[in-house]
Amino acid sequence: MNNPNEEVHKAFEVIQNGGIILYPTDTVWGIGCDATNAEAVKKIYALKQREETKSMIVLMNGEKMMYNVFKDIPEVAWQILDFSEKPTTLILDNPRNVAANLIADDKTLGVRIVKEPFCFKLMERMKKPLVSTSANISGQPTPKSFKEISPEIINGVDYVVNLHREKTCDKPSTIIKLTSDSQVKIIRK
Repeated sequence: MNNPNEEVHKAFEVIQNGGIILYPTDTVWGIGCDATNAEAVKKIYALKQREETKSMIVLMNGEKMMYNVFKDIPEVAWQILDFSEKPTTLILDNPRNVAANLIADDKTLGVRIVKEPFCFKLMERMKKPLVSTSANISGQPTPKSFKEISPEIINGVDYVVNLHREKTCDKPSTIIKLTSDSQVKIIRK
């Protein structure tokens, strides 16, 4: 097993230079980049052969980062996060300070606060949110483990994080959409 701090350092270097990484998250393996870098975000859309109108989610490492991206966060968002037993992605209104090509047409952004040590430490170094999208070509099934990721994806990123390659995860996060008037809609259980 590689040294997690070394992996954070390597991934950070790549991301700083506008690169994209393949990395383990608190759910499935993800493709990621600096969420404020529109060019890097474009590389991910191109690699996934995905239309830019399909938005991707962004990982954050806590409240401070959340408030940097969303000025108003409904109280119910924190309640949902406190009560969630599994990784939960919230779709919130009117994000700012992220690449425009990450924001959906309806001016929303899906975000997840992660505690997974690698992602958490990487964002601590970046001081920015991290894009996260499943490691597959658009329309293909989401890989449940590292060994299911296609060579196309592995060869298409600038760095593959060498951690948790044996981990299997068959469930992506729950997705809940919240509107500024606090309406709650479950998109994916």
